[in-house]
Amino acid sequence: MVEISIFVERMIGLLGMTGSIVPIARHILLMFVAVFLSWFSYFLCLKIFVPMIEHITERTSSKWDSLLLGRKVLVSACRIVPAYVIFKLLPLVFFQEHLAKVILEQLTAIYITWAVTKLILALINAFRDIEFHQSSSTQQYLQSFCGVLKIVVIFISVIFIISLLINKSPMRLFASLGATSAILMLVFKDTIEGLVAGIRLTSNDMVHRGDWITVPSTNADGEVIDMSLTTVKVRNSDNTIVTVSPKTLVDGSFQNWKGMQLADGRQAKRKIFFDIQHVKPVSEELKNECLAKGYLTQEEIQNNSTNIGLYRTYIEKNLPKIDYINENLTYLVRSLEPTPYGLPLELYFFLKNKEWKPYEHQLAEIVEWCYVKAPEFGLKIYDRCLDFEK
Repeated sequence: MVEISIFVERMIGLLGMTGSIVPIARHILLMFVAVFLSWFSYFLCLKIFVPMIEHITERTSSKWDSLLLGRKVLVSACRIVPAYVIFKLLPLVFFQEHLAKVILEQLTAIYITWAVTKLILALINAFRDIEFHQSSSTQQYLQSFCGVLKIVVIFISVIFIISLLINKSPMRLFASLGATSAILMLVFKDTIEGLVAGIRLTSNDMVHRGDWITVPSTNADGEVIDMSLTTVKVRNSDNTIVTVSPKTLVDGSFQNWKGMQLADGRQAKRKIFFDIQHVKPVSEELKNECLAKGYLTQEEIQNNSTNIGLYRTYIEKNLPKIDYINENLTYLVRSLEPTPYGLPLELYFFLKNKEWKPYEHQLAEIVEWCYVKAPEFGLKIYDRCLDFEK
């Protein structure tokens, strides 16, 4: 500080200035020196300090230091330095203008508070991106904790900025919040409930990023691409993004397809309705035809007394022979209770391909094959339109 004053006075002397112009020249030179030192400190940090730290972190085998000391964090730290230099030089530059000095000190202090907040948020974001060798639920819970921490940091920085504007101690503002906490909780009731729901959603391991979920109460039916304490973003099959509140997921119900994705097959259930008037005892002609075509063995024919029983046995016998079906998982064909729409047979099996489009095509092919085989057993698919015509 003293050295800067001496340097400015020498410059004025070298320039040969005298009289009333000296204070003006002194003020201009001090402002120029302050701005130059501020810019030079930022230049040194950005061009020397940042590359040096990046070079050191790149030579280490660990990844956490490259994230915590990444470029975003270092640049955020560099932005604090010039503001601090200006803050320290303000009393020297505006020693005669008290009001201007106070206003500029407040503005500079607000900027420093904002810059420090940005630095802390950058550190939290870097810490959130670190991949620990832990379970996904722990990693997700850590991300949720980082979200809460960011809210706390922003709240504290706002309190400090307000205290600077009104020239009051921040501790007095924190103390006064106790009296207004009930009002704040009422105003931010939905926000608080959303945060609590977000914590429950992650801590109970209910959904993860990358899961495929279906929420009946909304249009969400796709992959979870992002999660926070306040929102869950879902990308639908048509690439539209649906934002769902964690409170909606916790209070309501949703379907998570993760278990299906991890399993060896995707479950398929279909009902085929038959006209009950075509369900008849097994005829000798049908027995001989089944034996001749190799559909069933003599023992399998003897175990069934109706044509629909033979059909059910034939379909169940051939299901594991279809390449699409996982024969290692449960598969069956069962009769259900008669309905006004006919006698239903339910197909139950697991397809190997779990992707939506191939799954639907393969399932349709299997059901259509069942339709084609029904007339060979003397059966007829129930047609309600024909029933009305009768």
